Amino acid sequence: MIAMIDYDAGNIKSVQKALLKLGQEVEITSDAEKILSAERIILPGVGAFGDAMKNLRARGLDKVIYRAVEEKIPFLGICLGLQLLFERSDEAPGEEGLGILKGEILRLPAGEGLKIPHMGWNSLHFMHGGRLFQNIKEESYVYFVHSYYLKAKEEDIVKASTEYGVQIHASVEMDNVFA
Repeated sequence: MIAMIDYDAGNIKSVQKALLKLGQEVEITSDAEKILSAERIILPGVGAFGDAMKNLRARGLDKVIYRAVEEKIPFLGICLGLQLLFERSDEAPGEEGLGILKGEILRLPAGEGLKIPHMGWNSLHFMHGGRLFQNIKEESYVYFVHSYYLKAKEEDIVKASTEYGVQIHASVEMDNVFA
């Protein structure tokens, strides 16, 4: 069973529907026992970094996430879920992220011809032998909708990147953590 962590973020149901269509057993929950007994865990979501961190802490889900990572349960952060795994975000100055991975979430810089939020298709460049995209062709296009981007401190965890005025670390992996 896949446990999807419920912390009042948006767009969780669309991830659930995609997984159900793929024949996966999925449960959206904030119950620590259900999350920690799952075969795999997903932290999806759309929303604001600061509000999301406050919701995770208020429900004790930050501690559940730390334990899941420590216990080596396969863990996937999607969108806001990726951002929360890092140390900080320009979106919420002074609000600490989970800090499971080292790096920061920065505001996309304005530039000539660049619209913020960035909404559109960009190709991915793969590096460092990532497992998440191992059967995906180099320069495949994926859709982005974001105003903030990841700058990981440890380049070797970056498995996919793209460009939009700056280099964007689009996917990372470390041990059992994918985002």
